[in-house]
Amino acid sequence: MQTLLETVGTGGPAIEDAARLAAFQARIDAEVKIEPNDWMPAAYRRLLIRQIAQHAHSEIIGMQPEGQWITRAPSLRRKAALLAKVQDEGGHGLYLYAAAETLGVTREALVDQLLSGAAKYSSIFNYPTLSWADIGAIGWLVDGAAIMNQIPLCRCSYGPYARAMIRVCKEESFHQRQGYDIMIRLAQGSAAQRAMAQDALDRWWFPCLMMFGPPDGESVHSDQSIRWKIKRFSNDELRRKFIDATVPQARYLGLAIPDPALRFDAASGHFSHGPIDWAEFHAVVRGEGPCNRERIAVRRAAHEEGGWVREAALAYAAKRARRAAA
Repeated sequence: MQTLLETVGTGGPAIEDAARLAAFQARIDAEVKIEPNDWMPAAYRRLLIRQIAQHAHSEIIGMQPEGQWITRAPSLRRKAALLAKVQDEGGHGLYLYAAAETLGVTREALVDQLLSGAAKYSSIFNYPTLSWADIGAIGWLVDGAAIMNQIPLCRCSYGPYARAMIRVCKEESFHQRQGYDIMIRLAQGSAAQRAMAQDALDRWWFPCLMMFGPPDGESVHSDQSIRWKIKRFSNDELRRKFIDATVPQARYLGLAIPDPALRFDAASGHFSHGPIDWAEFHAVVRGEGPCNRERIAVRRAAHEEGGWVREAALAYAAKRARRAAA
């Protein structure tokens, strides 16, 4: 509040803005949803656009690593399930772009930011899928981490985002079950299949822990996001919840978590984990991951190839508008 007053002076507008900020925070604290036509601080709008856009971009880019295995699925049943899952991810991106548009940003602008590299998406999708077991690991671990992060978003203070997340989380729960079912079959299979499952867990475990973001003391936006109830838990809290839920699942599968420092702390009732390579995380975020260039190149190509569809849709909409005006 003091910063606001110093910025705009000590006259009427500052008092008015301070009152608005206080009233806004009171609504947040009272668990009243903020809707598109409600007044909101510019910083709240910017923070939401950034988070929702990054979430939408992640859903769209996230179609690629699994989509590569649709034609190589081991059975028709697995192929149909994977095809449905990839289609769901595309739908999630559309829900989220629509939610972002309620904040005054256009979908075209968001897509341009993704294609230009100005916008980020989840670092996890810049890792390759080397075997069919990776599809199981993504469903079990990546979607499991996503669910841990996204269920609290169903109570996000911004109404359109919270409502979009309800359906997203329901569908993600099926994706996680699908992935875990793949891992069960592999873990109960031949020695080669069990080795494939363990290899996938070894490669995806720590990147999944990185999905929750940097440690709390290093997270730039987390504190403000929690104050405004966009997020409900800190990065480290969500990471701990994920580990606590996932370690027993791995043990049921007979697979070993690739962390020799992993310990259960009886005093706290939680697992403690070994060091995470945050240098790797930041390198992937900077665009230096194994598949960063490939993911964006594929997305750009798809965008260009679909240009005629967008032009046709716009022409049809313009034609209908002219008829309606006549």
